[in-house]
Order: sequence, then C-alpha cells, then structure tokens
Amino acid sequence: MTTASTHPLVGDLVDGRYRVLRHLADGGMATVLLATDTRLDREVALKVMRPDLAADETFVSRFRREARSAARLSHPNVVPVFDQGEDDGQVFLAMEYVEGRTAREVIDAEGALTPRAALDILEPVLTGLAAAHAAGYIHRDVKPENILIPERGAIKVADFGLARAVTSQTTTAEDGVLFGTVAYLSPEQVERGIADARSDVYAAGLILFELLTGQRAIDGESPIHVAFQHVHGSVPRPSERVEDLPGELDDLVALATARDPDERPRDAGAYLAELQRVRAGLTPQELDRRPHVVAGGAAATASPQGRSAGGAAATVAHPRPERTRAIDTGAAGAAAGSAGAAGGASTTAAEPPSSRRGWRGALVALLLVVAVAAGGGWWWTQEGPGSTVVVPDVTGLSRADAEASLTQDGDLGYVESSAFDEQVPKGEVITSNPPTGTELSKGSDVTVVVSKGPERYEVPDLTGRTAAQARTTLERRTLTVGATTQAWDDDVAKGRIVSTTPAPGTEVKRDAKVALVVSKGPEPVAVPTVTGQGAEAATSAIEEAGLEVTRADDAYSTSVPKGSVISQSPSSGTLLPGETVTITVSKGPEMVAVPSVEGLSRSAATTKLEAAGFKVAVQTFLGGPLDEVRASRPSGGTAPKGSTVTILVV
Repeated sequence: MTTASTHPLVGDLVDGRYRVLRHLADGGMATVLLATDTRLDREVALKVMRPDLAADETFVSRFRREARSAARLSHPNVVPVFDQGEDDGQVFLAMEYVEGRTAREVIDAEGALTPRAALDILEPVLTGLAAAHAAGYIHRDVKPENILIPERGAIKVADFGLARAVTSQTTTAEDGVLFGTVAYLSPEQVERGIADARSDVYAAGLILFELLTGQRAIDGESPIHVAFQHVHGSVPRPSERVEDLPGELDDLVALATARDPDERPRDAGAYLAELQRVRAGLTPQELDRRPHVVAGGAAATASPQGRSAGGAAATVAHPRPERTRAIDTGAAGAAAGSAGAAGGASTTAAEPPSSRRGWRGALVALLLVVAVAAGGGWWWTQEGPGSTVVVPDVTGLSRADAEASLTQDGDLGYVESSAFDEQVPKGEVITSNPPTGTELSKGSDVTVVVSKGPERYEVPDLTGRTAAQARTTLERRTLTVGATTQAWDDDVAKGRIVSTTPAPGTEVKRDAKVALVVSKGPEPVAVPTVTGQGAEAATSAIEEAGLEVTRADDAYSTSVPKGSVISQSPSSGTLLPGETVTITVSKGPEMVAVPSVEGLSRSAATTKLEAAGFKVAVQTFLGGPLDEVRASRPSGGTAPKGSTVTILVV
C-alpha cells in the first residue's frame, strides 16, 4: 500500500481548496486521501481517480456520474458527497470523512459476531440502501469495506461510485467490463450483466452471513471461480458454520441470497422490514449468545486463528480486503454459464480438488472456443457485423438535439424521462441509460433523463388557516413546518395563520422549512379609569382605547357633580378591542320638599325630617325647656335630599 509519506499529493493544495494530509486507501478506480477543506475548515475524504484512468474519457464520465448520483443522496446512513472537480488532470470527489473502522476490519478483528451485533450493523446499512432504492439508485458494490462504523454516530454506507440512477433494470457491463467486487456480485450481475435493487439485497445477505460467521459465504482461488459459484452454487446456512444460531437467521440469509432475484425482497426497504420482524421474534438470549464456530466449517480460503479451546468465540483471518474489480464480462459469464452446463461443479464454497480440476479444464476449453468464435471479444449477447451501435454522449444537449443524435439513421430509440437537477439547466440532458459508450444492438431504446431544473416548490398562501391545515398543505407540497410563533392580530382569528417566512409565492427547495406566525387574536387593552370625569371626556377616553361605551340610567348623587361619571363597569383590568364599558352619570342630588315642623316636639320634628330624607341639626334656646320647635332652616320649599335641616327648640 502507498504510504502517506510517499504519496505524491500529500502536502499539495488540490483545486486551491483541499490540503492533502495523508493517504487512506486504494480502490479499483481511485485513491482515497485525507484532506482539510481550507474554505470550510473541516476534514474530508478526497477520492482521486487513478492517473491512468483519468486519461480515459469513458472512465472520467463514469466518475462524474458517480458525483451526480451520490450528491443526490442525502441520508444519515449514507456518506455524503460535498464536491466534485478537476485540478491539473486530477479528477476528484470530496466526501465526508468518517473516522472509525469498516465492517471488514471489525470482522477481521473479532470474527463471528453475536446476532445482536450483526443485526446492529446490517440494520442501518439497509436503512441507507432503502433510501437510495426509494430515490431510484442502486449501489452495485455493497461489501464490508464500504460499511463505515464510527466510534460515535450512525453507521454509513460509503462509495456509491458504481451507483447509477435506475428505472427498472440497469446493465452493469459497460464497455465489456463488469464492475463490482466479485465475492458479493449477484448471479444476474455475473450471468447477464444486469443489476437492480435486489442485487444490493443479495450482497446484504452475504454480508449478514459474514457478520454471523466471520467467514465469507462464497470464496475461491480466482474471480472466475467465485463468479461460477454465484451462478451455480448455493449460499450455505450460517448455522453450518456457527453452532446454535437460530433458524430464523438462516432463513433471513437464504431469503436475500436466493439465486432467482424474483425470490428475494424487492428492495432494501422490504428486506429491512423482514430483518426487523425476525429480530423482534428473537429472545435476548438468542440475540446475545456468543458464537462458536464449527470446527472445519470455515471457507476454503479462510483459516481459523488460535483462541483457547474453552468455548471462546473463534475468529477468522481473511485474505486482504478485496477491491472492486473489473473483470471481462464475457469470460466470467461464459465461464459461469458453460461450466455449470458441463455439470459436476460443486455448489459449495469449497470444492474438492478433483472437482476444481474438472470444471477448470472445461473452462479452458470453452474459453478457447469462444475466443475463436467471437474474434477475441467477450460479449453478453450475440454479436454480428454491423449489428451494434455505441450510445453517443448526449449529456448537456437539449432534448431535441439528444433525440436527433440517438435516432439518426434509425440506430437507437429515444425514450425520455425527467428529473430535477441543481446543476443542469432545465431542458438539458442530465444522463442517459444505458450510459455513454455502452454498445447496444441497433434499434435498442435509450432512456434520456432531461433536467427539470432545480427542484423548487412555491410557498402557498396559508393566511387564515389553522396550524394543522397549514402542516397538511405544506407536506403535500414537499415542504415542512419550521419555527412556529404567536402574535396578537386584530384581523386574524385566534389560532389562525397570520404570516409565513418565506412569504407566499417564494420558490424554495424540497423539504424547506416554512416558519409560521399564529394569531393570538386581538391584543387586550387596559380599561381606562373614568370615574369622576365628565360624561363626554369619559366617553372619548374609552373609545380611544378601542372599546365601546354604553351609558346606564343616570343616577342621583350627592357626592358626584351633575354630568360626571359616578361609576363604570368593569372598573379595571383588560378587555378585547370592541368590547363594552358601561358608565353611570350623575344627575346631581335629588331635590325633595322640606316639611313644616314648627310647633312639633324636637323628637317628632326630627322623625319627620329624617323620613323626608334630611339630616337634622338641633339648636336650643335657654336649654329648650318647652321642647317645642319654633323655626327651621330651610323652612319650606325644596332642598337636596340628604342635606341638613336645622331646627330651633325652645
């Protein structure tokens, strides 16, 4: 492996932005480097295409498609792609750097895992793949090396470098080359060069086998040998390798690794649901039982490592992690198909030497025959002079130009689909399926994906709707509710939407958050105190506060002048705008007739005056020995009720 100190890009500033720190790994198409994004001050993983491939435009196009495909995936269990570019012949991707171990390193270090640990790894992997499948993408290279297990945080699926947007099926054979890691290729990838979501499910089933047993389900001495076993062999049960494994786990592996893709779950989401169902049915004891690898059950190329024989879980030392390989599809397919037809090949991961010699001899003979018949070229389908045509590059063309390019001379059929794209302008071609450079029979259809431009949705006018109605409306438009606040509003009823941010009519991205302002109704106002004020002034003060005024019947008052407010209701607190304050206005004191009391005794006069509503004051002459009232003030006429009448007693 290239070391960090000797890699030529260590220390360089790529694209004026990424400072390369050290070498991380090598893959079939690219080298992975750790770098610092100097613009955003974060560590990233740079995937740099191998120099020999960077000179090949077909490979460069494939690499760029990787960036587009991966950048469209946004999920906690998928490693995101941040950037793509080219600098002085170095074509690269910038991806999230996930510090931790791969599932390969976990298996190599720990061997067979407990069922719980195995399912804990596979479940988030299937969750990420399910999101990709739902978005129309397949991975095509699912393997332990592409499962990243950080010290903290979510497990992630890495390297959608072979992924491609799909409709129903997508060929994996490009330019006569089959991409993928042979140990995890589905039979249909090997045999027919096609892959769909069920191919990823197949690889996931093989990974589950490996997590449970510490061993590869299918292994061999060469890629051709492994490819043959995928097509004609069968995946063993995990319980054949590890004692006391629940049969439900055997069934779970068998379900995913069925040779016929129609017998597998339709996608990772369906397989995830089955995994969760099986997991829910296992007891804690079954989930946490330490594995014991069966003696002699290891795959042909695996070798048990020495642990004490006292029941500790055995570990398995695997060969070096297998890179993504490019193998000749004709050779692999012909070998797999014809060797099986020759009969006698073993269907298990480890074949007896005699059996291997038998199929190997048949294979050599077959390769020679096919090489002569095909003129040295290996193809998935029959070839005849002039019967094929290469898919032209229509990326970036208008739909009209793309159709003309494909259908000229009647070579290919034009089928159009559309998709949103943040970079490709509306009306221009994003990609084609099969992609540029694929050799097809004349008359084959090519699906062209035309950009609908950036995916944008208009914020609807939600004014006057309830918060629940607003949420439903936004979700229908692939938008979400953001922060929700409340505000007083005189015009919008309580509980209804006053305004949104962004404003109605604004175009935003899918799943953008729309903040809501919900009305608390009109803001309450303080009731002004108007007692003692003149009626006109009191009315003005109340109306200026936004309240209504009603006037009760005027009342007599000896303490409040005529025309002033005696009382109000309510006298304090708050009211909503438009509510009513009732005031009572003084008519002044009530005037009553002063009765005549001359000649009456003091007590009789007092009683008579008080009954008329007056207070009584007494003055005496010489002590009032006669006890007779001789005069009163006022005498006759009227006086305010409650006022005082003075009597003179002699």
